[in-house]
Amino acid sequence: MIKHKLQTAIEKRSHLIDEKTNAIRLIDGDGDGLPGVFLDTFADRWLVSTRDDSLDPEIRTWLEAQACTVYWKRLDQHEKDSPTQIAGSTESTPFIAKESGVNYQIHFQAGYSQGIFLDQRLNRQRVRAHSSAGHTVLNTFAYTGAFSVCAALAGATTTTLDLSQVYLNWARDNFHANALDPEQHYFCKGDTFHWLKRFARQGRQFNGIILDPPTFSRDDKGKVFRVEKDYHHLVALAHACLAPGGWMLCCTNCRKLDPRDFAQMVNTGAPGGKITPLAMPEEYHGENYLKSLWVEKDSPH
Repeated sequence: MIKHKLQTAIEKRSHLIDEKTNAIRLIDGDGDGLPGVFLDTFADRWLVSTRDDSLDPEIRTWLEAQACTVYWKRLDQHEKDSPTQIAGSTESTPFIAKESGVNYQIHFQAGYSQGIFLDQRLNRQRVRAHSSAGHTVLNTFAYTGAFSVCAALAGATTTTLDLSQVYLNWARDNFHANALDPEQHYFCKGDTFHWLKRFARQGRQFNGIILDPPTFSRDDKGKVFRVEKDYHHLVALAHACLAPGGWMLCCTNCRKLDPRDFAQMVNTGAPGGKITPLAMPEEYHGENYLKSLWVEKDSPH
């Protein structure tokens, strides 16, 4: 029965894999009748994630029989270790995976996260579609800069902002992987809240801003940010740096936050604009945990 569910889930998503995309979710837990089991493919390398401390023996046996590289990790945000190899060849160095024709550097030995969050696939497409030459796009909490790459490929000048120099370097690698010159763009190391206040003081504005913060963070002065309590403050700071007629992509995967409450927080921080809810990609059949809102700031009349 488990074997049939695994095969059926993957077959349902086979139409999503082509010459432009080889990185998607193949199995999505409850949505595929496999609670707590998730499988992603990155250029034919598989990463299975579970909420349990161990992998079901039947699932492990099935994975080992698939003749491909398979790694496993336990879903725990407090976990820092890299995934564990369970089948196939060892992936000890970064490699390239494709999504919508865009190259992303993936690394199974980089710790808990492997370089790209696949649930943001449609949002990355939307950012690229709404970016163009002459536009400026700010990507906050940027991680490895996937949104920045999409905006830059559309011709925009991007600013990639993250606390980690390691991730900023990774973002530059992603620019290079797409024949983009990172020297034509900006990379800022530091706290998003501090930088947004600085941009506002400088009168610097952006045509597009991406807000996808961690659910919990603490700045260098010890101030705590919790999405369910403080997201509207973040939106307000970003909105002050948004050019008239510009857009913001506001996201959170905080499961504690109801979508209606999230929309209210975004509306509080960015009043008067048009707010559109965005759906998760079709391959995510389980919990709709990722909440995404597209905010458009009115142009002056």
